[in-house]
Formats: sequence, structure tokens, C-alpha cells
Amino acid sequence: MSTSRTLTPPSRWQALGELRAPREAVRLAIKTPSLVRSPRGDGAPVVVVPGFGATDASMGALRSFLRRMGHDSRPAGLGRIDDDVDGQRIRLGETVGDLHRETNRLVHLVGWSLGGVLAREAARDLPDAVRRVVTFGTPVEGGPSYTSLAHRYSEDDLQAVRDMIAERNRVPLRTPVTAIWSRRDGVVSPRSCIDDLTPGVEHVQVSSTHLGMGFDPDVWSVIADRLAAPDRTRSGDVDRAGAAS
Repeated sequence: MSTSRTLTPPSRWQALGELRAPREAVRLAIKTPSLVRSPRGDGAPVVVVPGFGATDASMGALRSFLRRMGHDSRPAGLGRIDDDVDGQRIRLGETVGDLHRETNRLVHLVGWSLGGVLAREAARDLPDAVRRVVTFGTPVEGGPSYTSLAHRYSEDDLQAVRDMIAERNRVPLRTPVTAIWSRRDGVVSPRSCIDDLTPGVEHVQVSSTHLGMGFDPDVWSVIADRLAAPDRTRSGDVDRAGAAS
């Protein structure tokens, strides 16, 4: 996917679009009958990681759906997600390692927004324990720099985060990655969700707001499909039916 790399936080107009987030729950209710016909999993463990400021409760509905579809879905167990990205990354890695040893299976990681950052970094640390990463609304570049939360940080702090990300990216991701993004994202710059660094990453565009992604039936459909797929995900760019172009 070709995009300009001039990145900025979402505009106020984009942020106001987040008021449409509740519509995704309505769409989810309507599309539930078709969602349950999604491909079934093989019982592999799946750790679902919430976004910034949220707890595992925010992902409860998605975890329940994944269990119904044959996946061994688990909470991340990190408490409320906050600015301690490095500490949470280490704790998530410990959870993944323990689960890998407990089940003798490779672990899927699914993450929303900052939870997707944590999922990517845990996979970077433990490539032999992680089978696949699926993120939605996750900034690949800049950390909070290109989000609606950028104003909470000093420029020195933002630069320090960007430097840390650049250092981490020196070790490439070896795990198949599906990155779900939306042009209607009013929290994370849509362009910052495009991963030009990971070979073979799959980008899937949906039409959701950022806050609605956790309940967007298109997002759930992509997650279910990819978690049930063979070990290698196809690369390229994909648009869901009905997604914004």
C-alpha cells in the first residue's frame, strides 16, 4: 500500500466522527447470524489485549465470540493499559511464554490500538512462541505522536518514544501480521497504522471508528478468518465489503 509518510494526529473533525462508534454495536447485533458461520478455530490459544485506558473487560465480548468459534481465547491479564509500555510488554511476553509451554501450542495475539503495539512487541521478543498477530487501530509509527493523545506529552517525550520504536524495529517481526485500519479512525492517524516495515504484512481496511472497532462485525470477521487460517497469511491490501475507499 502506498501512502504519504507525512503523519499528523487526527483532526478535530475526525475526532468528532468517533461519536458514530455506537453504531458498530448495532451492526454487530444485526450481523451476528452471519458471523457465527465464520471459519472455526483449532483450539489454539489466543490472547486478546485491550487498548489504552481499558481493561480486559472491554474485550470480553470478542473473547466470548472467539471461544464460540473454537479458539482458546484468554484475557491479557495486564490490568488497565497505561503508559508503561515496556513493563506491559515484558508481562505480556511472560504470559505468552507460560501459555506456550502450558499448551504446547503457538499463541495467537489480538490487540486493539496500544494493545496491538504490545502484541507486536511480544511477538518480536518471542517469535518461536507466537503463531499470528492481528491488530486493529494500532499505530505502527510514532507511538502516541500521531494520535489524539499526543497533546498529553512533551515533544521530548514523544521523540524518546519514536527513538525507542526505531531501536525496536531493528529486529524485524517474523510472525505473520494482519493490520486492520480505518480511514474513519479519529483517535489514531490512519496512515500511522500502515506497516511498511514488516515483510508480508496484510493490511485490511474497514469502515469503523476507532472506538467502535472492538464491536465492529467486519473487524470480528477478519479476526476469526485469520485465526482459523493456515500458519502463513497472505500479503497485500484487502478491503472488506462495505469499507470506505
